[in-house]
Amino acid sequence: MRLVIAMMQHETNTFSPVPTPLARFSRGNVAPEPLQGEAARAAYAGTGSALGAYLELADAAGAEVVLPMAANAAPSGPVEDAAYDFMTDQICAAVAAGCDGVLLHLHGAMVTQTHEDGEGPLLQRLRAIAPDLPIAVALDMHANLYPALIDAADIVAGYQTYPHTDVYETGMRAGRPLIEMIRSGRRPAMAWGNRPMLPHVMRQGTADGPNHAIQALAQRFERQGALSASFFTGFPHADIRLAGSSAVVVTDGDQRAAQQMCDELLDLAWERRQDFVYEIEPLAQSIARARGLSDGPIVLLDHYDNAASGGSMDTMAVIKEIIEKGLEDVAIFAVCDPLAVQQIMAAGIGNDVQVELGGKNDLPTVDHKAAPLSVTGRVKLISDGRFTNLGPMGRGVRGDMGPTVVLDTGKAEIVVISYHVEPNDLACFLSLGIDPRQKRYVMLKSRVHWRAGLGDLAKSVVECAGVGVCTSDYDSLAFKNVRRPIYPLDPDASPDASN
Repeated sequence: MRLVIAMMQHETNTFSPVPTPLARFSRGNVAPEPLQGEAARAAYAGTGSALGAYLELADAAGAEVVLPMAANAAPSGPVEDAAYDFMTDQICAAVAAGCDGVLLHLHGAMVTQTHEDGEGPLLQRLRAIAPDLPIAVALDMHANLYPALIDAADIVAGYQTYPHTDVYETGMRAGRPLIEMIRSGRRPAMAWGNRPMLPHVMRQGTADGPNHAIQALAQRFERQGALSASFFTGFPHADIRLAGSSAVVVTDGDQRAAQQMCDELLDLAWERRQDFVYEIEPLAQSIARARGLSDGPIVLLDHYDNAASGGSMDTMAVIKEIIEKGLEDVAIFAVCDPLAVQQIMAAGIGNDVQVELGGKNDLPTVDHKAAPLSVTGRVKLISDGRFTNLGPMGRGVRGDMGPTVVLDTGKAEIVVISYHVEPNDLACFLSLGIDPRQKRYVMLKSRVHWRAGLGDLAKSVVECAGVGVCTSDYDSLAFKNVRRPIYPLDPDASPDASN
C-alpha cells in the first residue's frame, strides 16, 4: 500500500491586511518553502496532529508513505497564487507518480488571489489525475464548504471541538475509513448541505452554547454507525459566496441515512441560530468591570485582534485602556511587532527603553488607521521564541514566535513577538519565564482557542471589544460577495440554501 499524505492549511480572513506568501507556510516564516518528506515526518510524527494520526495509521498498515507537503500558515489575507500553485503542484505530482490512497489535512476556509474556494480546485485536480483513487480529507470546524471538495472526496471529517483539541482524533476519523476502503474496495456514501447563516466566532465554542448540542448530536450519529458526522460552523470573516455553516455525514454505503443525519444537524443549527449571535460590550465598560473583580487570574480577551482568525495582532486599543485605567500585575500576550522587537533587543536586558509599540498596520476594511502606543519599560527577557506545545491542542507540535522580548512597564509584562502566534498553550508563557497562573490579569489576543491550554487558570473572563479585522461587529464589515439573504445580516433569511 502506498499513501500520499499532505497538509495544506490556511484560514483566510479576506478583511485582513496581512499578506500570505509561501514563506508564511514554512516553520517560523524563515524558510523559503514548507516542510516536505522526512523533515515533515520528523516534525509531526507522534504529535497530536492530523498528520500524526495519518502517519500512525500508515505505519500500522505497513504502508509506504509519500509526504510531499506539510504546510500550515497562521491565518491572514488571501494566499498568493504563487504559493498556492507551488503547494498544490507538489501534492498533485506525488499523486501522479502513483499511489493507493490520499490522506489530506486541509482547512476548508482557504481563499487565494484567484480562488474563493482554495481547497476544491486541488481536489478536482487530484480526481482528474486518478478518477478512482480513494481520497480522505480532515477539515477544520471553520471550513466554508463548496461542492467541488465534496464531489471529489470520498471521506470528509471535521473537528468536533472548539478549541480544536481533537485534531489528532479527526485525522483518525478520516484515515481509518480510507484504509478500510482501500482494503475492501467498498465506497462509502456521503451527504452534505449548508444553511445561510454566519455564526459569530465568539459563540462557536463547544464547551457550552448551541455548538455543544450540535456537536453532541454529530458524535451520537458516529456512535450509531456513521463513519464520520461533522457540523462546520464556518468562518464568517471570509467575504465569499458560501461562507457559513454546513454539515457532512459519511456512512458505509447508506446514502439515505447519511442525508437524514446531515439534515438533522443542519436543522438543529438553524433552530439555534439566534444563540450564535454575539452581544458586544463597550471596551471601557469591560475594563471597568474587570477592575471590580477581586479574584485572579482575570483573563481579558482582546478578541477583535486574534492572529488565529487573521488579525494583525498589533492593534493597541485594549492595551491602551489597560494602561490608562491603571491595571496592575498584568501579563499581555502578545503584540506582533518585529520592528519593536529589534529596538527592544538593541536596548539590552535590564535596560529601560521607550518604544512606539504596535499599530504598524492600517486596517482599511474596518476603517482604522495605524495607531502605535508609546510605552516605556525595562527589557526583562530576550528569546528566540521557540517552544513545544504541552497540549491538549497541538500536543508536541513546535511553535515559533520568532525573536521575542518581554517588556516590563512595572505594572504589565508585555510579550512582543515577531511571528503571529495565538496564545493557546501554557508553554508560550512558560518559555518566556512568565507564569500566568500567578498574575492578577492575563490579557490574551484570542477568541476561544486560549481555553485549550489556559482555560483552567481563569477565575473570571472579560471579553474586550477592541479594534481589528476579527471584529464581532458585522455592521463594520462590508460584505460584498457572501450570498444574501443570510442570517444574521438578514434577520428574515429563510433556511433554504443554494449550494
